[in-house]
Amino acid sequence: MRRAFAVCTLALFGLIAACATAPPSLGQRLETAHAMAAKRGWQETQIDTRAFVLKTWGPEESIDARADALWIYIEGDGLAYLGAERISEDPTPVAPLALALAVAQPEGLAVSLARPCQYLAHADTCSSKYWTDRRFSPEVIESMNEAVATLKARYQASRLTLVGYSGGAAIAALLAARRSDVVRLVTVAGNLSIKAWTDAKFLSPLRGSLDPADERQQLVHIDQWHFVGGADEVVPANLTEAFTAGMPHAHLVREDDFDHRCCWVDAWPRLWALMN
Repeated sequence: MRRAFAVCTLALFGLIAACATAPPSLGQRLETAHAMAAKRGWQETQIDTRAFVLKTWGPEESIDARADALWIYIEGDGLAYLGAERISEDPTPVAPLALALAVAQPEGLAVSLARPCQYLAHADTCSSKYWTDRRFSPEVIESMNEAVATLKARYQASRLTLVGYSGGAAIAALLAARRSDVVRLVTVAGNLSIKAWTDAKFLSPLRGSLDPADERQQLVHIDQWHFVGGADEVVPANLTEAFTAGMPHAHLVREDDFDHRCCWVDAWPRLWALMN
């Protein structure tokens, strides 16, 4: 019973209630991402890291696309589960909210970075453990860190803002704890305390995953903005409140009527302005 409950909840965490309906194909999900990126004239590229191939969306490399400050938006967990006892064969998100947030950024240089195994038709290294138990594993964090370094060099930036949505917030926090060039950490409906989250939801532990809550000390000096929804039942706001307690540079912004998905994209220009 515990396991069935866990995977059903994780299906929600993957942002689709797929117990009853089949998800869109990978091709359809790619079309959704491309349509979003096209609103800004962005191109899809890929970064080959030692462990994974990672997809990104952003402006073409040019003098006009270079900036000292770069915002990197890290995608959520995507479609991790299809329902009770059924792991998804493809974690590509159905509706990539981090990409949508990046597109909605009013000004400045922004790019979107997908997670390992997302948007790939074939990948020998993409065991399902990398979107289930080991989604925040050391090798995942190392790969994402390589990709961040590549994006920084590509756009000749020196100051980074990492924005993580949902499970992408854990990635963003773990990266910020390891880098010296992150000037701002931003999370949206973010999962920042993995053990506290699995305990609160009566879920099986994410064995093999790192937990940002264990690395809070490395983040205390970084400017942080954490946006939480009062109606979020996937990652309850009180978990982020506990994570930020006592952090001198952490700002917690609570939107009482927002849940895990609604209504972050529409509100993003307003929320982005709070940080700038």
